[in-house]
Amino acid sequence: MTVTRPPGFPPGFLWGAATAAYQIEGAAREDGRTLSIWDAFCRMPGRVLGGDTGDVACDHYHRCAEDVRLMAGLGLGAYRFSVSWPRVQPTGRGPANPRGLDFYRALADDLLAHGIRPVVTLYHWDLPEELEEAGGWPARETALRFADYARLVGEALGDRVGLWTTLNEPWCSAFLGYAAGVHAPGRQDPAAALRAAHHLNLAHGLACGALRTVLPATARLSVTLNPGVVRARTGSCADLDAQRRIDALATRIFTGPLLHGAYPADLLADTRRITDWSFVRDGDTDVIKHPLDALGLNYYAPTVVSAATDNDPPAHGGPSPWPGAERVVFHQPPGKRTAMDWAVDPTGLHEMLMRFTRETPGLPLYVTENGAAYDDKPDAGGRVHDPERIAYVRAHLQAVLRALAEGADVRGYFLWSLLDNFEWAYGYSKRFGMVYVDYATQARIPKSSAQWYARVVRTGRPD
Repeated sequence: MTVTRPPGFPPGFLWGAATAAYQIEGAAREDGRTLSIWDAFCRMPGRVLGGDTGDVACDHYHRCAEDVRLMAGLGLGAYRFSVSWPRVQPTGRGPANPRGLDFYRALADDLLAHGIRPVVTLYHWDLPEELEEAGGWPARETALRFADYARLVGEALGDRVGLWTTLNEPWCSAFLGYAAGVHAPGRQDPAAALRAAHHLNLAHGLACGALRTVLPATARLSVTLNPGVVRARTGSCADLDAQRRIDALATRIFTGPLLHGAYPADLLADTRRITDWSFVRDGDTDVIKHPLDALGLNYYAPTVVSAATDNDPPAHGGPSPWPGAERVVFHQPPGKRTAMDWAVDPTGLHEMLMRFTRETPGLPLYVTENGAAYDDKPDAGGRVHDPERIAYVRAHLQAVLRALAEGADVRGYFLWSLLDNFEWAYGYSKRFGMVYVDYATQARIPKSSAQWYARVVRTGRPD
């Protein structure tokens, strides 16, 4: 009997890994870098587990050549990294810091020399602290400053970088940072969070316009979202309405203006008691709806919701990251969990890819983050085996293959993350990397998942 192997990924599919500046770079006070909101947040008592900070992190700022060699050894075709705004433009205003730009020029050059495409994210949550003190993302001025910063980076790296991402997961920046307060800057103001969401959208549009004035015509612009894969617990009208409310706040608050040129009417109605949305000025949505060349999508787990009943406890132990949806209850899906207590459910990735295939036909998609944290430890021989991560990634790559077979135009996949790193409010307690980092010595140990992923990159088959 002939056994037919499942099809692999198409030729030219972009295989990569992703990181973020504050999570790996360290060198927090070197070569002209000023403080970011995460530097400030880490110093607020009780905000980050163990009092951890990103001051040193993985020391990538000093070890980037070693890390590029590591990527090359794995055969990666691309590396998605973020630029530190306070390293490139201290305080968020004025001219560029040459030493900051030189670091990213050298990184991009080294990647290219090893056959690895640099993919740049301009903002992965490290707003300069001085801009936060002047109002942060709830202030319109921050969007204008972001466009200036984008132009500076575009001028410096435009001859090296072909794929650009403006923002990473603006939902987290707006709602975890300004509504729930569990991320930097730690504010708890639902109205401010909604203003922040709009100004992040506006910053994206303004940055795209600024980049187009300095980048080659061949450069491609994108944004990376973490859309909610929101499922109603039951088919009741109340639970379906809860699903609608969370989808509006998790996804359509961004895709509405970014892709379709308007905020959803139901979102405006749901939040009218919190804000009148007067901060949206005439012409803003035209700026936000700048033509995109690609869309980045991050996926980890689905969300299950229901409408609250009188017997339900409060949905959150503290302030909610869901303004206008306080009567929605969140549920853990059944099945396996990662060390983050997130469900392992690759069907959500397939669902997400097919949603955007329907909603944005003709727009190429990239899975810009997907991965899992597990409690990885070296064995007696110094090796790190992580079969759970291999199983997680394999199942999610098979979901991508299924989406491709059904017509999704998925061009690449970036594993989160290259290295174990500073996991925001969890500090160094969670390990997402396919490379183990001994934080005491900064030694890098490729885990078994790294070797497995290298084979997938080489063969195009997640067997």
